[in-house]
Amino acid sequence: MAEKTHSIVLPILPTGSRAIAEEYAPHFQTYTPVEPEEDAIPFSHYFWILKRHSWRIAIFVLTVVIATLVISAQLTPYYESTATIDIDRQMPAAVIGNDANTRAGVEDADQFLATQVRLIESDSVLRPVVERLGISLSEVQRSQTNASKTRPEDAPISLSRLKITRLPNTYLLLVTYRSPDPRLAAAVANGVVQSYIQHAYNIRYQASAGLSAFMEKQTGTFRLKMEKSSSALVQFEKDLDVIDPEAKTSILSSRLLQLNTEFTTAQADRVSKEAAYRAVQDGSLEAAEASVQGDQLRKLVEHIADAQSKFASVKIYYGENHPEYKRAYSELSELQGQVKVLRADIGGRASSDYQQALNRESMLKGALSVTKQEFDRLNSHSFDYKALKQEADSDKGIYEEMIRKIEEASINASFQNNSIRLADPARPALKPVFPNLILNGLMAFLSSSFVAVLAAILSDQMDQTVRDPEHVQRVLKTQVLGALPMVTVWRGRFLTPSSSSANSLPGLGSGTRQAVEFEEAIRTLRDSILLPAFERRPRSILFTSSTPREGKSTTAVHFGVAHSKQKRRTLIIDGDMRRPSVHMHLGISNNAGLSNVVDGELSWRDAVAPIEGFPGLEVLPAGRYSARAMDCLGAALQEVLEEATKEFDLVILDSPPVLGFAEPLQIAALVDSVVVVALSGRTNRSAVASTLAGLRRVRANVIGVVLNEVRPELSNRYYYHGYRGKYYNRYYGNQNGHGLREKKA
Repeated sequence: MAEKTHSIVLPILPTGSRAIAEEYAPHFQTYTPVEPEEDAIPFSHYFWILKRHSWRIAIFVLTVVIATLVISAQLTPYYESTATIDIDRQMPAAVIGNDANTRAGVEDADQFLATQVRLIESDSVLRPVVERLGISLSEVQRSQTNASKTRPEDAPISLSRLKITRLPNTYLLLVTYRSPDPRLAAAVANGVVQSYIQHAYNIRYQASAGLSAFMEKQTGTFRLKMEKSSSALVQFEKDLDVIDPEAKTSILSSRLLQLNTEFTTAQADRVSKEAAYRAVQDGSLEAAEASVQGDQLRKLVEHIADAQSKFASVKIYYGENHPEYKRAYSELSELQGQVKVLRADIGGRASSDYQQALNRESMLKGALSVTKQEFDRLNSHSFDYKALKQEADSDKGIYEEMIRKIEEASINASFQNNSIRLADPARPALKPVFPNLILNGLMAFLSSSFVAVLAAILSDQMDQTVRDPEHVQRVLKTQVLGALPMVTVWRGRFLTPSSSSANSLPGLGSGTRQAVEFEEAIRTLRDSILLPAFERRPRSILFTSSTPREGKSTTAVHFGVAHSKQKRRTLIIDGDMRRPSVHMHLGISNNAGLSNVVDGELSWRDAVAPIEGFPGLEVLPAGRYSARAMDCLGAALQEVLEEATKEFDLVILDSPPVLGFAEPLQIAALVDSVVVVALSGRTNRSAVASTLAGLRRVRANVIGVVLNEVRPELSNRYYYHGYRGKYYNRYYGNQNGHGLREKKA
């Protein structure tokens, strides 16, 4: 696997520190920056961003608005006129015919109005208006054409300042046109409407005329076809010798049904009468009684029974010669003779009825057979007749419909309906609609405000430096021990104790507000480090940084001075033998120091120098540069710290930057606590994260980060600096250094 290479990364340094960075650059090692963990940004942070950049935003917005208003005032004013078109979809499209009774539906309203808008914008509508009013070429747009032989004036045209809009939920179209001349704007709007109405009429007229001409050409063909089909139908009727085969077939069908019904009835009647006839022929009295004359026969039988009973009684009492006997016998004989005659009459009648029924059945059967044969004959030709008649009727109907359509088209072609009409003509405007200074100014204000706010937020998001204490705690997972304000009198130079007053720290100069704020910040840093560990205070503290010129040496010096003012013995050791600076802050010599102690040339106690004016504060300078001393620094410094922490209350060490040098890691592994100093708004978060990761790998006790040179505009967490300055103004004079004022009673 190929080895992964990294370029040397130099930190971004403030003005005046580039030379120091270049001196340190050869010693920087290649490192992979550790990306800090991002966290959610509180909503209040965005308000602080806007407040921080409020003047820049205001100047940018004001500039854009003024420039917009100035440019708008120089533009040519344009007047706008609008003509209204009313489209009545309930108006019929024709005078006669089906179109005269049809009404357009509402389900296709959007498609219909969109079609009309495209027609209004077409070349056929606009070209007559342009040619009649002589509109300038600057207002006319011609479509691009690839044909080399096409002339530009023949290309389709459109009006760039013409606008067609539809009022919602209506059938009204607004034709609007803008022009520097108000009268021309009104004339163009009205001209476009009139041209559109005329164009719509022309389209309908041409369509009707074309339809009429086409149908006239087809009329001759359909007339010949109609005559041919009619002749074939007449010839077929002649062959069948009927005028209307369908009607005759219907009559035969009814007759056949009637004959079939009568034949069925005749069969039933014949069977019934045949049964009666055969029963009478058998001589059965009961069969005779069931006939038509059965009642008469039944009465005679009853009279015979009475006569026989009477005759039997007379026979018992009288003889054959007795008149009663003869009378009874004569009555009985007469009744029996009547029965015999009646039975013979019944038999003859039954035979006659049977013969009549049989004859009727035979006649109906013959008639039914003849009728069925005639029906079958006509029915076999009915399908051909129907086909011929349907074809003849169809040809006749088409021919008559075409004649009617031709007549309707001729009438409707000359009809100009008023479904499209000019509802409200355009009039010249009194005031221009463009440019609108108020609207342009408002849009410029809104757009510039949006751009300015977006730029401010993006610039803040792209800022990868350490600025905000809470953000450092969230992202780097470490504590911010303190925030030291910027002191402008330090920029680019080291100050000696002689330039400071008796009541201020070294290098601060006279009792300015910045001096007081910085001194108070150092005291706060001192208490935030030492007070939480009151029972087990650290005996040695290392102040280091990620890159050069971040204020670690200055912070270490002032921290040591603040600690010594508590009447505690304090030792400051300058461990940066490459670029020592502690001796310049305190105005002492650097001829002998830590490098001499490491080389074994003298004892550390002999190299320690007290600081005049600050009892209890002593300094071990770095001494001259020695590569051998840097290699042996770890073991020698361990012995020094073991002895110094027994004699001093606190030992403070200053070291080179962590990124690029080995000594800081050696020193960090020996001391009780490590404090990382970072420039607020300048030091990259990745550099600080890499520094903390390197220190934790050697098991150093990193207690937190100190933000140096903080300014209120860098974060909304530094508001207390302003309050502290206002508070001290009551006691410490102005920035010109007039001295302290007495507190009023």
